[in-house]
Amino acid sequence: MFTELRISVRRLVEFLMRAGDLDNRGMGSSEEVMLAGARMHRKLQKDAGEVYQAEVPLSIAYEIPEKTGQTPTDSKTVDGAGTSITVLVEGRADGIYCDDDRDELWTIDEIKTTYRRLNSLRKPEPVHLAQAKCYAYIYAVENGLERVGVRMTYCNLITENIRYFHEEYTVSEITEWFDDLMQQYRIWAKLEQEWQAVRTESIKVLPFPYAYREGQKDLAAAVYRTIVHGRKLFLEAPTGTGKTIATLYPAIKSMGEGKAERIFYLTAKTITRTAAQDAVALMREHGLKAKSVTLTAKERICIQGHPACDPEHCPRAKGHYDRINDCLYRMLTSEDSFDRQTIEKYAEEFEVCPFELSLDLSLFSDVIIGDYNYLFDPHAYLRRFFGDGQGKGDYLFLIDEAHNLVDRGRDMFSASLCKEDILIMKRKVKEIYPKLEKKLSKCNKAMLELKKQMHENEKTCVLEEADAFTDSVRQLQLEIGAVMQENRISDQTGQNKKDLLWTKKMDIQEDLLQFYFDVTHFTDTLDRMDEHYRILSRIEWSGDSNGTEEYARTRFTVQLYCIDPSLNLQKCMDRGKAAILFSATFLPIQYYKSLLGGRDEDYEIYAHSVFDSRKRGLYIVEDVTSKYTRRSEEEYRRIARCIYSIIRERHGNYMAFFPSYAFMSRVAEAFEAEYETPETELLMQESGMREEDRESFLERFSQISDDRTLLGFCVLGGIFSEGIDLKNDSLIGAIIVGTGVPQVCAERELIKDYFDQNGQFGYDYAYRFPGMNKVLQAAGRVIRTQEDIGIIALLDERFLTPAYRRLFPREWAGIESAPSDRIGQKIERFWDEWVW
Repeated sequence: MFTELRISVRRLVEFLMRAGDLDNRGMGSSEEVMLAGARMHRKLQKDAGEVYQAEVPLSIAYEIPEKTGQTPTDSKTVDGAGTSITVLVEGRADGIYCDDDRDELWTIDEIKTTYRRLNSLRKPEPVHLAQAKCYAYIYAVENGLERVGVRMTYCNLITENIRYFHEEYTVSEITEWFDDLMQQYRIWAKLEQEWQAVRTESIKVLPFPYAYREGQKDLAAAVYRTIVHGRKLFLEAPTGTGKTIATLYPAIKSMGEGKAERIFYLTAKTITRTAAQDAVALMREHGLKAKSVTLTAKERICIQGHPACDPEHCPRAKGHYDRINDCLYRMLTSEDSFDRQTIEKYAEEFEVCPFELSLDLSLFSDVIIGDYNYLFDPHAYLRRFFGDGQGKGDYLFLIDEAHNLVDRGRDMFSASLCKEDILIMKRKVKEIYPKLEKKLSKCNKAMLELKKQMHENEKTCVLEEADAFTDSVRQLQLEIGAVMQENRISDQTGQNKKDLLWTKKMDIQEDLLQFYFDVTHFTDTLDRMDEHYRILSRIEWSGDSNGTEEYARTRFTVQLYCIDPSLNLQKCMDRGKAAILFSATFLPIQYYKSLLGGRDEDYEIYAHSVFDSRKRGLYIVEDVTSKYTRRSEEEYRRIARCIYSIIRERHGNYMAFFPSYAFMSRVAEAFEAEYETPETELLMQESGMREEDRESFLERFSQISDDRTLLGFCVLGGIFSEGIDLKNDSLIGAIIVGTGVPQVCAERELIKDYFDQNGQFGYDYAYRFPGMNKVLQAAGRVIRTQEDIGIIALLDERFLTPAYRRLFPREWAGIESAPSDRIGQKIERFWDEWVW
């Protein structure tokens, strides 16, 4: 049963001892320092010798007596007695050794790496020392010691200089200190304990919120079994199966039985996050007591519009930590649903950062709803849960629209650096940071050598090795880190007033910080590289796309490209107990299982569609195609004529999907020239549409007319081909031109070759499967409810081949085919049956 209260040592001390300003300048975040110093930790531990025990797990079940009742920021004693609260405090000490120079004193070693000059340290940082003292208390109690030592080890990442601070405590001193610390935490532990009891009781009697649809109960049971066995489930669940509630409900029930501690509902789309919020709200209406938080990206929720997390630029950052716990306490005792509007309201009242508030709320929430990156992205994942070596947690991951995770995974685990960006930064730091300028020059020189290796007219090259360049990038990262940290210290100590270059340094501060993040992402990816990666060098044009204009310039980049993200994704999901990955388009299931980190023992399920298949007309037009070899004015006119013959049989709203903007434009020109009438309105998707333009485009489809036709020309795989929900007559037809096969490029060819070499059909993995998913997603825009009636027309002769027919979902079993000059007759018969 996972109903005990647990907290890590690091989270305990950071939560209770934080105070003052929110300030992410300098090194960006303490987590970035931790990542940069991981290798140094291992080196120091190895150099300490055999008597030094490294990475020692420590834990204690501590009973907090009820002595005081306090608000988060005052210490007034109040009357009242009650039961004690037991909290499991756990963590991992960097090192433990017996100090012979101190009369065989058993000592806890806490290692901290930094870029700051060690001679500026007068004493250990209080939160660092508190972390070590917690480990010292646990070790002393477990081993019956009368006294215990603490050594704070600070190491400079550039010079590798080390400075030690030693402390010694009697067991009574360290016990008194730890008792006081835990009394401060008692109010939060009590909140959590009481809420856990309320939540569990509500879940025990929670019914499924409505009558089960066909197959939905079996689906929920399969999710529950997956959780019990601690595995992954790959679930193909067509629209209408109610997959959101069918996955959340059994997850909630298992949490109430102590089989899990917390649920993460992760997706790539805002609309599916809303669906998860609605599902939790629906269960609350039926008695559920559960706290849920929806995480919004920092850029979207920031009051500044552009995050600048420091007290000089953001009024909320000044004194943020002095107010945040009062805000948290109010919200936890007043609200259960922490959506964006609620978070913004309380953040404004208490003058705190809404993004940081949402992250703190996640620590007290039962259901956390957000983007994939909070679990998978190496630089955005929730370190409160998955960082600091915390290991496997009792978490459930519900991953919606998981077909998107293949390419998202490749993006998140790849990295690149551009030579021209390095030169731009070199010009900016010239005469300001001489040492940094030299590191940038060295990095640029190494990239120039790689560029010279490319053959004439070669755009992309696979590099066998790039050690000189990658070494220069690592040195560059360390130097930028040192610069940023020195600036922060100078600012905090007032030394900046004596710096004649300070204004110039601040002018480039933001650009330098972003550049540092890019470099750090690159070096972290280097540490992650294995046989699933390739190193690419490439030349790209900026300005004029074909590079013929005078103002066009080349950009030379080096990319660490993740071909197969399966292992990285698997490691991320291994942070929890079980994962449910689901999508309406998850075929072929073995393709997704292999690329999304599935193991042989993990499960796959295909949920049956609940729709009446007779209400959906499915057609293949057998004499048109989007093949490059057939593209011509004649083919564009034939496709336009085919589209017209489909939409003329019934007025209403249609979308036609094309393989590219260029192809779409040529067909649109042909259609407008021959078939546009006063009764037909054309809408065109544009590249880079703003959010308001997208909303305006979709708003037109909410307007339904019996005597007019609306035809939207859209790009397959674009913003309107998935994630939109046009119900009933808002959309009565989807016309899909082509098989969705991605354009040939260096990355796709690498994917093809990689899987060919691994005994798979490389073309399927690189082109056919991703393309077919786009087709299925676009087709899924038509039938959204059991009342919907509509048509899906596939305009490409390749859909008749066995290679594509085997990728059709089961509910497409009755698909018909016809040439373009007879498709209208079939469409007419379909509408006659259902409308007239």
